[in-house]
Amino acid sequence: MVWKRTPYTQFDLNSRAYQDMIFFHPIVRRVFFDTTGQEGSREALLRCYTMSPPIGGKLYYEIEDNKGGKASVEITDLRLFLFANGIGVLSLGVEAWNLPMKQALWINESMRKVYPSSARQIREGRSPSRSALVLDMKGTRTRLAEETAETGVMKGFQPPLARTIKSLIYFAEYSKQEFEPVLDERMIVYTYLEIDPASVPAGYKDSEEYQVLLSRLLYVENAGDSYRYEVNFLRDRMQEHLYRRWAHQGTYYGFTSYSNVTAAIGQFDCGGHQLSEGFLIHRMFDTRYYLMALVGLFYSATLLDFGERTALVSRRLYESDRHLAPDSILAANHLRSEFLHFSNYWHFDELANKEEELEHFELQCRFYRISAMKAEIQEEVESLGASIQEHSQFRNTEAINRVAMLSLILGIGAMVTGFFGMNFGRAFAETLFEPMGDWPLIHLSAVTSVILLGLGVLLFAVYVVAVNWADYRDILDPHGKKVRARSLRHDHEN
Repeated sequence: MVWKRTPYTQFDLNSRAYQDMIFFHPIVRRVFFDTTGQEGSREALLRCYTMSPPIGGKLYYEIEDNKGGKASVEITDLRLFLFANGIGVLSLGVEAWNLPMKQALWINESMRKVYPSSARQIREGRSPSRSALVLDMKGTRTRLAEETAETGVMKGFQPPLARTIKSLIYFAEYSKQEFEPVLDERMIVYTYLEIDPASVPAGYKDSEEYQVLLSRLLYVENAGDSYRYEVNFLRDRMQEHLYRRWAHQGTYYGFTSYSNVTAAIGQFDCGGHQLSEGFLIHRMFDTRYYLMALVGLFYSATLLDFGERTALVSRRLYESDRHLAPDSILAANHLRSEFLHFSNYWHFDELANKEEELEHFELQCRFYRISAMKAEIQEEVESLGASIQEHSQFRNTEAINRVAMLSLILGIGAMVTGFFGMNFGRAFAETLFEPMGDWPLIHLSAVTSVILLGLGVLLFAVYVVAVNWADYRDILDPHGKKVRARSLRHDHEN
């Protein structure tokens, strides 16, 4: 199995592209949708790749823990989004039907671990002891990748990423840090839960039991009879985290920094949207809301990456202190230009053009702390720019002062010789300026003094230029070797 690029190619009313894109603003359609055969396609800043099992085969994700929990669910969707700024998002879609709620919550909580945060978690069953990607070809099962989590060592400050994930990113070497996980040990959970109405009592949508289930689903917890945390605390928090526009139908949308939940009870006509055309809630979950969640996650990962790079640039600048190297200044200016491009071209506060979609995106971004992180990084980047500007002004002032000092020394000599040469003659001139005068020794002494003074000034000027060569190099050799910014992370590790 290999990744294949799968851009949008059809744009008629019944196409997937039309239904996915129409709810977003035009500039968002150009930037965040991988398209071909469409005017403006080259403006897209991402590429979408999909991976599918061979014809007649199915791909499964298996997982188990030390407490006897195990599950095998079919992977129905594998997508990899690669953005032009180097951020990538790997999406694994799994699907299962007719599950007990306890099993569904266990799958939701357990399958998102991409590396253990401690050996104790594995022993206690809070992290998987085994996970695997298995290909089923007409009853013949082949294990493609397996992670047992028996050993794990952090190398180069990078955690031991699960083999199941590394096998899907086979084109990059994790041990060489050709890619790195930006977020924590858990995948972001994007969950759709549809409850069979026949399995719950009448009035379930208004019950406390349903609220408990929503809390377990929203905060990605295993099943339980009551709330996982203090009741009043969770009720207050859920008021912020749940979107309740359709709560009267038992439909809730929930958002945290690590989960995005859609929960519905049964299937039904949604106003003018007939069930015969497909269940609207699931269709929205699978299209526009998925894309908004993807963009929100991209913003979060990009800002976290900017935060790390800002710290490394600051370290490089202030380690050099007074003598900033050209490549350090270049790295800082490159960071500033990249952040400006992200802020002005990538980032949209208003992503969609409909109220409900916009409210969804605002909630997601609030819990990803997009605005707060962006404002903080913008302040840090502006501070870097101000520091470089102050440094440049200081160095320019020093250079001007050096020129002024040399000019003063040379000017005094010129003034003195001119003053005496123009205003004194006869005996004074015969003594100092005429070699055949009555006082040849004085004449020779004057000539020697002037030569020594001129040579001393010349040597001093050469010394000043040599000591401060970094200030004059680019001026004297503007077409010389170009300075290139090096890898910030590799400089940090070396």
